[in-house]
Amino acid sequence: MKTYSITDIGRRRTMNQDYVYASEQPLGNLKNLLIVADGMGGHNAGDLASRYTVELMVEYITNEKDEKRPVSLLSSAIHHANELVMEKARSAKEYEGMGTTIVAATVTDGCLYVANVGDSRLYLIDQGIEQITRDHSLVEEMIRMGEIQRKDAKSHPDRNVITRAVGVHVPVRVDFFDVKLEKGDKLLLCSDGLTNMVEDEDILQLVKKSASLKEAAERLVTEANKNGGKDNISVVLAEYE
Repeated sequence: MKTYSITDIGRRRTMNQDYVYASEQPLGNLKNLLIVADGMGGHNAGDLASRYTVELMVEYITNEKDEKRPVSLLSSAIHHANELVMEKARSAKEYEGMGTTIVAATVTDGCLYVANVGDSRLYLIDQGIEQITRDHSLVEEMIRMGEIQRKDAKSHPDRNVITRAVGVHVPVRVDFFDVKLEKGDKLLLCSDGLTNMVEDEDILQLVKKSASLKEAAERLVTEANKNGGKDNISVVLAEYE
């Protein structure tokens, strides 16, 4: 599996609170690991929450030798990180209220396993584009309840309100997904700094027209900034070989 990751501060923020991680090499009992985290909280708290969560997950997965099932390992790593982020938030006033979204994925024997909390997303890109994860956000709940149309979600004033995050409650509620992959399938993990600025169909076309994962990722970031760059923009791309 080939990967490329990039994170950008965007055009409006003074700090990048996103954090990305991509390992093509085995990590503990996982054959690879991809993560995007989008932190929240004032001062340095969001920046710390995203980075700390990813570091805790990577450390847990690296050291856990007993659990070999990908979903169980991702689940345990996220719950472990959740408890320690909450503990960190209680340790100092400037960390109060910090938390982060997380979308994490691993591929084993042609099967993609995904875990997510919050509104960072994973897409499967082949001839088309399919959002695999489901946003844990207020507007997504409103769409499901029939209160607003999906086309109105990006302009809704509460579009950035998330309903789940790592570091907020014990236990943290995690969604899991699994998908069979075909050779050449591409995976896109991203923060809402991309998806709020670039339509899914445009994401698909930019990826399809790029000669490499690096080119595709950089073009996605450029497009998000061209369309306003209102938030930090993070992209992890992978191609299944």
